[in-house]
Parts: sequence; C-alpha cells; structure tokens
Amino acid sequence: MLLRYALAWSLLLVCSTGRAGTDFASAHVMVVDDASGEVLLSKDAASAAPIASLTKLITAMVVLDAQQDPYESLRIEAADTDRFRHSRGGIPVGSVVPRGNLLELALLASDNRATSALVRHYPGGLAAFAAATRRKIHSLGLTSTLIEEPTGLSPNNVSSAQDMVKVLRAAARYPAISHITSQRSHTVLVGGRRWTVRNTNRLVGAPGWHVLLSKTGFTNDAGRCLAMRAEAGGRTVTVVLLGAAMPSQRARDAITIRRRFVDATPAPVARSAGARVRLAAQRPRVVTPGPPPWPAAGSTPEATTPIVESGGQAVPMAAPSQYAEEAKGRKRQSREQMRGRVRRTAWPRA
Repeated sequence: MLLRYALAWSLLLVCSTGRAGTDFASAHVMVVDDASGEVLLSKDAASAAPIASLTKLITAMVVLDAQQDPYESLRIEAADTDRFRHSRGGIPVGSVVPRGNLLELALLASDNRATSALVRHYPGGLAAFAAATRRKIHSLGLTSTLIEEPTGLSPNNVSSAQDMVKVLRAAARYPAISHITSQRSHTVLVGGRRWTVRNTNRLVGAPGWHVLLSKTGFTNDAGRCLAMRAEAGGRTVTVVLLGAAMPSQRARDAITIRRRFVDATPAPVARSAGARVRLAAQRPRVVTPGPPPWPAAGSTPEATTPIVESGGQAVPMAAPSQYAEEAKGRKRQSREQMRGRVRRTAWPRA
C-alpha cells in the first residue's frame, strides 16, 4: 500500500513539473520579480532566438545616450524603407518629423522607417551606431545577444529571454522609454498632419493591466514576442515571451502569468495603533510627475501639478491658495449655519 502511494505521489510530481512548461505556448519564457530578483518562471530562457522588434529597445537606448535635439526635424528617405521583407507600411517617404516624434513612433507603433531615420542621423552615421550598439550589449552583460541591424527585421537579430530581462531592466532607467511604451495611443504631427498610432501591445490600457514598459515584436522567424514590466497588488514583474506562434497564444501566456504571479499577490497592509487594518493601496499618495521626456514639437513646458492617487484614480491636487480659499468658505458657511440655528431656537418676540 505504501509503495502505491509513493508511486502515485512521484507520478503527480512529474506531471506537475511537465505541465509548468506545457502551460505556455511561447518557446522561451522568463518571469522575474523586480523587487527581489527572484526568477518566478523559466522555460528555455538561456537559448538565443530571433527577437524581431524587441531590438528597438536596445536601439532606443543607444539613440537616447547620444542626447541629440528631440526637436530637430528629420526627413524620411527611400533608404529607410524595408529592404528585408519589402513591406510598405510606415511613415510616408518624404515626411519631415521631429526626432522626438520619430522615437515615439518607433517604440509605440514599432515603425521601422522611423527607427531607420533615427539611426541614419546618429552622430557618426551607421558605423558609429553599430559600434555604440556593441558597447551597449557588452556593458549590459548580454551574452546571448547579437544585433545586426536596428529595426529587428533581420532574422540574425537574436537574444535570449535571460538577456531580454536585462534589457528591460536597463530600459526602465530611461524615462522616455517607459513614458512612450506605457501609452495606449498617441498622436504626433507628420508632415503637418495629425498621425494617431496605437500601442502594438493591446494589453496596455486594458482592464486589469498596469503596464509600466512594453515592446512587442513579430517576424515569421521570431514568432510573436513580448517584453514588458507590469504591476499589480504591490508587485512588479518583468515578463519576456519569445516564439509564440499566434497573437492569441502570446496573450494567453501573458494572462496566465498575471493570474499566477501578479494577481495572486495580496496587497500590502498597514496596522495602526488601534489594531485597525487598512489596505496600503487605499491611502492617497502624492506624486509629482516631471515634464514629458519627449514633448511634442512646438509645445511649451508647463508648471508641474501634484497628483493625488486614491482608489485607482488620479486627481489633480489643488494649489495651497485654493485650499486656503476653500477653508475660509467652510468657516463662513459654518458661521452662517450656526446663526441660523440661533435664530430658529430663539424665543419668539412679543
């Protein structure tokens, strides 16, 4: 009898371990807790594979390191068109767009022509950009990463899920990248016309998702890829999915990860002296956002307005002078109410 129980238990363990890998359609998976660095899930994470447009995260870091003028207008040339797959999408050739808007289009809409134009105008040209990319790869300790060109169209642009976790960690230190890739959609001026693009990661802005940084990728060689940082319940995780066959499989893998590792984490609590338990997430906190890292061309900086976050809502916080006026109004109203009570309760006159 004991032998039967032992065999059944061993079989259960084997099946559970095998299922951890078969739960995910992506060929390469890695999930890391940002706070502790703990690897929560790993599936063939050390193997190099094509990464498609995830390449643009590295490209964006190299471009931003050059600290060029975001307002300088750049022209889209025929040299910026797709020479690998001869696709026709993207900004029209001949368009003149500020460098900052090109970066937004490259990261948010994964526009290959915008990416190519940014690299063509890199200080020193394409050769200097390639050398800077190699230095960036070396400085980040990416042992399985090789970048042949900046857009991700080449099947020779490869990396591993382990390396892409390092890329996401480094990209999170660039406010412009986090700001751009966490938007659901954005409108820029292209040739004087409004050009609205939507984030290629449909999870951004979706109910139940708080995506802090994101990039998708797809080619026939790479499959469906996703690299992102997401937060919920006080926990932030870094997620890398490479090589899913279909968009639905990539989305299903992401949802499974959220349910297993993010939603399952209880929100932090704080205990008061009176033994009352309050969820920390319910306490309003004041956040002072800085100016947009890549403001639209022609815009002027505005004064920073504190924001109060409470119950998942963000509300502009009133200035101190406004608080003073409101306090005076409340005192005045209180005095009037008190006088009204006195008049109502006074003895009637003869």
